[in-house]
Amino acid sequence: MYTYLEGYSEKLKIQIKELFDNNLIEKYFFNKYKKKHNITNDKLLYEYVDELRKKHLKKTKPLNKVKYDSKIKFEKQALGLNIFNYRIHGNKIKTDNEIKISTVFKNVPEEFLKFVVIHELAHLKEKEHNKEFYKLCTHIDKNYFQYELDMRIYLTYVKLNNKYLW
Repeated sequence: MYTYLEGYSEKLKIQIKELFDNNLIEKYFFNKYKKKHNITNDKLLYEYVDELRKKHLKKTKPLNKVKYDSKIKFEKQALGLNIFNYRIHGNKIKTDNEIKISTVFKNVPEEFLKFVVIHELAHLKEKEHNKEFYKLCTHIDKNYFQYELDMRIYLTYVKLNNKYLW
């Protein structure tokens, strides 16, 4: 039932279950996250991602492409993708970096989008989900883990109710 919350403590899962059982989950979200963001197309998404990259990962090279992708399904445990393409150009190897974000994140609060963007940006420096990776995520936004938890609760809501809130 709570596949998106598997790594969390039983105490926390019980609290979340109580919100669901008492029909308070929508109130929880609407009190905490008032509205959805307005980053609704690929151009605005690129600008949003690049602004975060420039602010927090100054030494990384610009991304070649950032876009929403309807083929990315959270049911398959993917929210975004970081794609590194390598090509030979003369004697040099050129790399193209591309970030794709699930279209589910077109209609959510900015904090949920920001969580996925931070996660994908962190992969520019750290390929693995290790201590340094998560340290970088929390350096970009100290609320990273709270956004992740709330986003996972939201995905649970969507799966259980087969509807979106925003």
